[in-house]
Amino acid sequence: MANAEHSGRPAEAFGSTAVGTTRAARLRAARLGLWLLAAVLAVRQVAVVLGTPRGERLTDLETWVGPDGVLHVNGSLYDSTRFTGTPFGGLVLKPLTRAAEQALGWGWTFGTLLLVVALGLVVARALPQPVSRRTSLLAAPVAISLLMLSLPVRNTLWLGQTSIIPVLLVLLGCFVVRGQKAGGALIGLAAALQPTVLLFAALLWFTGRRRAAAATGATFAGVTALAWAAMPHDSYTYWVHHMAGVGLGGKADALANQSLHGALLRLGLTGPLEIGLFLAVGAAVAVLGVRRAVRYARDGQLLLAVALTGCAAIAVSPTTWQHQLLWVLLAVVGRVGRRASDRYVWPVAVVLVMTLPAKMMLPNMPALYPLRDNAVLLAAIAAATVVPFLPRTSPHYHAPIPTEYAEPVPARLRHVPLLPFLRRVLTRPNLLLELLLIRVTYAAYQQVRLAATGGSNSAGRVRAEAHGQEILDLERFLHIDIEHTVNHWVVGVEWLRDFFDFYYESFHFVVPLTVLAVLYWRRPVDYRWARSSLGFATLLALVGFWLYPLAPPRLMPALNIIDTVHGVQDFSKPDYGTLTALTNQYAAMPSLHFGWSLWCGLVIAIVAPRWWMKALGLLHPFFTVSAIVATGNHWVLDAAGGAVVVLAGFGLSYALMGPRARSVKLPERTDPVPATKEPTPSG
Repeated sequence: MANAEHSGRPAEAFGSTAVGTTRAARLRAARLGLWLLAAVLAVRQVAVVLGTPRGERLTDLETWVGPDGVLHVNGSLYDSTRFTGTPFGGLVLKPLTRAAEQALGWGWTFGTLLLVVALGLVVARALPQPVSRRTSLLAAPVAISLLMLSLPVRNTLWLGQTSIIPVLLVLLGCFVVRGQKAGGALIGLAAALQPTVLLFAALLWFTGRRRAAAATGATFAGVTALAWAAMPHDSYTYWVHHMAGVGLGGKADALANQSLHGALLRLGLTGPLEIGLFLAVGAAVAVLGVRRAVRYARDGQLLLAVALTGCAAIAVSPTTWQHQLLWVLLAVVGRVGRRASDRYVWPVAVVLVMTLPAKMMLPNMPALYPLRDNAVLLAAIAAATVVPFLPRTSPHYHAPIPTEYAEPVPARLRHVPLLPFLRRVLTRPNLLLELLLIRVTYAAYQQVRLAATGGSNSAGRVRAEAHGQEILDLERFLHIDIEHTVNHWVVGVEWLRDFFDFYYESFHFVVPLTVLAVLYWRRPVDYRWARSSLGFATLLALVGFWLYPLAPPRLMPALNIIDTVHGVQDFSKPDYGTLTALTNQYAAMPSLHFGWSLWCGLVIAIVAPRWWMKALGLLHPFFTVSAIVATGNHWVLDAAGGAVVVLAGFGLSYALMGPRARSVKLPERTDPVPATKEPTPSG
């Protein structure tokens, strides 16, 4: 205060300056960290590509530089192995690929990397104004990092594709180049490389940029005519014989073709019916997509409008391979949801769809194959036609309905919670977001379990059996080696054996999901606390699976344990049966069968209002530990390990986020704003 008084400034101003300096320092640190993350991701992608044997990477460059590639074919471009681009693409990219051949892919890979960086910088610059200083500083590294993680960019780098160029040309024409004619010319060049980009001419026309639309059409027609004059046979093959490339390259019904045409073929439709349906649905998507894009462009969200037009182009193209799907990722800039807690649903869904394989998004069930096989296409169609992006005129665009937080509960320890910003929320989380995160988390859990043994059960069998013998020796020392006795006694009592088999197979998932569902609906505050504790426990269990692969009693041949659930096993083979081909059979320590059941019992005992409910909940872990030992699927010490990780999960939740908040009954209405119709942009 003395310094403040002598300097003639009030203490409040000095304090606010200090706070501002601290925030600025944190912002600079966050920006530096994000740029480092982007650099690490870029280096990793390049290292993965260039560290792969030459015959297994940049395989699409073989279209150009291989023994039967474009550079070595004297006749038609389409006499080569897999060339599917436009004749103009072959005309202008041939010199670039000759350089790529001389550089053995290095120049091509680093050139593609620079294109990705340029794309991220342009996207960051194109965000709707005004933006906060934090957004302006962090947007570029975040955009580049997401691009590096996305499946289209990873495939482009791996295969040696050129699909980033049309996207970058469109963005440069819309946001960087001055003058409508120059911008339209760049978009026309992009359309000459990828014909469905012509859909952007409609966006330009209906948003008043008619000179740019005319320049787009003129440039496309001019360079296509130039290519036709230089390569008449190839141009006839592409534009007439194959109808803008239809039928060139891979099979149209391949999973990689994320277009309406490919989806209809995968559904079993063929012939005139499929063609007619594709044209009708494609026209509807194009009209709706462009109409919505025009509306958002007039609203000042031009980047979103460009993304929606690109999503429509994905759907209407006869062939849209995975490396051409970047438009869906750009749609992440749209804002969906009036509540602050709903704002994360759309960006999280887009990022997951664009960065993770479809098998991780949806369970491996035949009924879900149509959704799983067309996940990116469905995201593109949804963005172009139905996702309710907020207009900037909406009162909730800049000020969403705030999240309600519970009053903090004082902790016994001074430094708890360690992360005070993770406050207990009163309202229910978004259900779709929860389901997405639960599914992806479980898929990652399965992958880590399997990777812990090198990707197969045979890779870790010796080590797992050695650990099994260690556990058995320790149990004998503690006089708790009851697995063989209990197993053979239960086998002799048929009804008891059937009961434990049913309990083991049925209740492992049913009870935890039921507990989560009841808490989600009736006690959302407790739901978040319980879900976080379960997540921490499962994460700790994954560490155990990784560090200590362990063969359960049923996979120890010398013990003569009868596997009552899976049947008689052939111990002469490291893998046996469908189950062992899908999961890591040596993920026994700690036992999540018992761990999850103990979590259920403790949660029920804590939150249930009646004593008999609490007692019934605690019976579940008792029956579970009996079942896992009786069926030969776990050691007694596995259950002890499960108890340790569950208690540690509750402890981490307490340490990081503080004590469990007091339950509060949800109000009937959480929206303080009167229910009025959202104003929409004109047009």
